[in-house]
Amino acid sequence: MASHSQHTALVAAAADRFHAKGYNATGVNDITAAAGVPRGSFYNHFASKEELAAIVLQEYGETRRLGELSDPAVAPLERLRRYFEFLRDEQVEHHFTRGCLFGNFGSEMADHSEVLRSGVEHCLGRWRAALTEVLAEAVRSGAVRAGLDPGQTALFILCAWEGAVTAARCGRSDEAFTTFFRMVFGSVLQPGQADAPL
Repeated sequence: MASHSQHTALVAAAADRFHAKGYNATGVNDITAAAGVPRGSFYNHFASKEELAAIVLQEYGETRRLGELSDPAVAPLERLRRYFEFLRDEQVEHHFTRGCLFGNFGSEMADHSEVLRSGVEHCLGRWRAALTEVLAEAVRSGAVRAGLDPGQTALFILCAWEGAVTAARCGRSDEAFTTFFRMVFGSVLQPGQADAPL
């Protein structure tokens, strides 16, 4: 297997294993076996499992489709709803067993690895910034009440989503997602006009 192909295979295998088993429960042997790469080749590409995990985080962030939150062809709140529907459907597809890698690494490793803590913080910061911008658009267009603070609301929605993912995993149910959509879009994001429907 060519060096580039080995690197790609190791990153993909690590993402799958970290998602399925967690960081601590995944060893280098697990990753190389899943990638079909000799164990000795691992250190030709990565100095440590921690370094590989930081790369996995970055690549996972690219799969979060943040660009869709800035699509001007779709109204801000519809854009936001579609985005979280994509995230929800992803969880349902995996039968509520994998969670969000940001949340998984954040809860497991934030107190034990500065590299991964800062990596998760950076990824969540990008996510919050994208949510903030779409919420600011919603305020400017009058789709939500004028007094809504986009940055604080983005943080709240992000935290609510991560909590919903955890509850869905523990309950093996989409009940938390149903509540998330009802509360965020039916209560937190109040329409800009008093007589507009929820």
